[in-house]
Amino acid sequence: MESLTVATGLLALIAIFASFVISASAGLGGSLLLVPALVLVLGPKEGVALAALLLGANNLVKVIAYRATLPWKKALPIVLLISLGAWLGATLLVRASDQMVGIAVVTAFGLTLVLERLRWRPGRRVAGPVMAFGSGAVSGFSGTSGPLKGAAIRNLDLDRFHFVGAASLASLAGDLTKVSVFTEAAILGRSSYAAALVAVPLMLAGTLLGRTFNQRTGERGFAILFWSVMAGYTFRLVSAII
Repeated sequence: MESLTVATGLLALIAIFASFVISASAGLGGSLLLVPALVLVLGPKEGVALAALLLGANNLVKVIAYRATLPWKKALPIVLLISLGAWLGATLLVRASDQMVGIAVVTAFGLTLVLERLRWRPGRRVAGPVMAFGSGAVSGFSGTSGPLKGAAIRNLDLDRFHFVGAASLASLAGDLTKVSVFTEAAILGRSSYAAALVAVPLMLAGTLLGRTFNQRTGERGFAILFWSVMAGYTFRLVSAII
């Protein structure tokens, strides 16, 4: 990992903390800020890899924080498919086409929004597993899976507490899979793990703040937060395509 200036290091820490707060509030969205910030500072490969390590550690904290509302049975298929997809995506990291990935993700996001509005349950049951695998694959080679992962878990029809629990479980599994691949490929080294250790206090504080927000907002407020995060992901992807 290259040495950082004080300014870039401070900006990176702010992005890391903000990503942890958003992730603990909505269940996802951490990579929306974290991945671009780390890619800008460290470069594409190491930025994506370090983001996976930081988000994985943070998801462990979230799983502990939301341990009372972890929907193990409902989330298990999603978790397994995301892990499988993450392994595939991380393995193909250097061969990814950002434009093709962006088009696929935006299309899937739009389809999910339509299915939710139409309340077509058969379509949502089929779409969920497909998007779960796709989210893991996309995350593996782009660092972010927000729209697909959020859409897949949204199809489980969970309340906001169990939604964040399911998202935390799925994200933890996917991130740990990516971390194992990146570590074996020597993209992640001692300095990366040292950075994750330094960020632990930010994980704890960000998760506490995000969980407090989640507890105080209603289901309607959470839905607005969720779709705002999804819109943020989509805007970022559309910008990359254009």
